[in-house]
Amino acid sequence: MDIELLEGVEHVLSTARSVRKKLDFSRPVSQEDLEACIDVAVQAPTGIDAESWRFLVVTDPAIKQKIADIYCEVMLEIGRSRGVTLKPTHNALMARLHEMPCMVFVFVIGEPPSNNIGGQVGFFGSILPAAWSLMLAMRARGIGTTWTSLLTSRHDEIAEILGVPAGVTQTVMLPAAYTLGARLKRAERLPAAKVTFWEQWGE
Repeated sequence: MDIELLEGVEHVLSTARSVRKKLDFSRPVSQEDLEACIDVAVQAPTGIDAESWRFLVVTDPAIKQKIADIYCEVMLEIGRSRGVTLKPTHNALMARLHEMPCMVFVFVIGEPPSNNIGGQVGFFGSILPAAWSLMLAMRARGIGTTWTSLLTSRHDEIAEILGVPAGVTQTVMLPAAYTLGARLKRAERLPAAKVTFWEQWGE
């Protein structure tokens, strides 16, 4: 076993946090880095409808502003409807989302089957691993991102803004920027022994 490789992989996996602060808003994320990360993403496992993923990178300030406005509306509505106070990090992201050097949308050609849990699991299970691999690849290259799917609640508006055709499903959007000294570390989580059963549920 290559211990150094193992430690490097586990470090990236366990420190891939949402990054909303300490970002370089003035430095464009290079096309070379983005395409390298997407090349990693498309190695993710997929189901029968192989390689139906599509990635859309937004850098145009006017388009980013429209998307950021919708994002903020949805986030504020979530806070109101749930009666919760948004975290300072969420407010920080809303305040500067339009300044992010780029927004990377992950789409899948096709639509999930309705009223079919197995089909829905297979559908999203063939695209979300690619989105996660993309986030990990960005993490490894010093690019901070935030996993957000709340824009799917306004997918029709996003589709109109981005010219997305019918029959294409929006999943995750990753706002991205190079980090500026962000210290990413392991989060406090329950250990495996607390969340794992053996042979039977509850055992």
